[in-house]
Amino acid sequence: MARAPLRLAAVSVDLDEVDCYAAIHGTHLPPDASPHAIYEHALPRFERLFAEEGIAATFFAVGRDAERPEGAAALARLHAAGHEVGNHSWRHPYDLTRLPATQRAEQVDRGAAAIEAACGQAPRGFRAPGYTVDDDLLDLLASRGYRYDSSVFPCPPYYLAKAAAMGLMRLSGRRSRSVLDDPRVLAAPADPYRVGRPYWRRGTGLLELPVAVARTPLGRVPVIGTSVVLAGARGARWLVRSVVGRPLVNLELHGIDLADAEADGLQWLRPHQPDLRRPLHAKLAALRAAIAALREAGYSFVTLSEAADAFASA
Repeated sequence: MARAPLRLAAVSVDLDEVDCYAAIHGTHLPPDASPHAIYEHALPRFERLFAEEGIAATFFAVGRDAERPEGAAALARLHAAGHEVGNHSWRHPYDLTRLPATQRAEQVDRGAAAIEAACGQAPRGFRAPGYTVDDDLLDLLASRGYRYDSSVFPCPPYYLAKAAAMGLMRLSGRRSRSVLDDPRVLAAPADPYRVGRPYWRRGTGLLELPVAVARTPLGRVPVIGTSVVLAGARGARWLVRSVVGRPLVNLELHGIDLADAEADGLQWLRPHQPDLRRPLHAKLAALRAAIAALREAGYSFVTLSEAADAFASA
């Protein structure tokens, strides 16, 4: 009997703190800004959302935040609730792939050590800052025993928008800390695959779980937190319908997707971050609509680690 095709959905949340957004936009935290608004305000909202929806999610933590007692306690709480905690490097350098080999290894290993100390379990998965990986980084992850990577984002509209934003910042005298990946990654598979050399081709290496992109007449479009919350509840359902049929919908969110500019003291970031201009209730409604649409399409929610196990044995 033929095996039924997989229909898995994994929701992941990158817990980048607010200084990461300042770095992206070439600005600085105001003196009175809270440097931990994501952990203090947005993360509890995600915990409530996932508890109400019955979802075990994957949270990618930055190691330096796990080294803070408050951050360690939050990650231990996530782990105890059944969520997965993955490695998002130690200090979230956007130029991770451009660092010398020893510094790159330190970012991976120190991040993992901080997460293991907080949760009592070593991370099985990795997501690179800014989605930027290369062959050497993936080889390093494989040598450290990682089960999967989830960094490849083969989405031309996102890539072009990022390049344009970085160019406009340079013209305005600001410098983004973001870096652009090799454009050939845009031809990478959109479904889970084992990486080859180069990493955007299929091979026999580490399992890659790409970030979700939708099939549309215009090509691949992003199905990530930013696009979902900006689309609103109705638009979120349309995005999900466009991705139905993929064996894995890897819905990647960021902590800031459930941040509130006014309540969380992030007014200084709102001019640079479009999703902060959306009210919190509207963003919650959009995420709930996306989750509901995936369920209606027959998807089962799993952590990325569980997805990796499923595809490794498929």
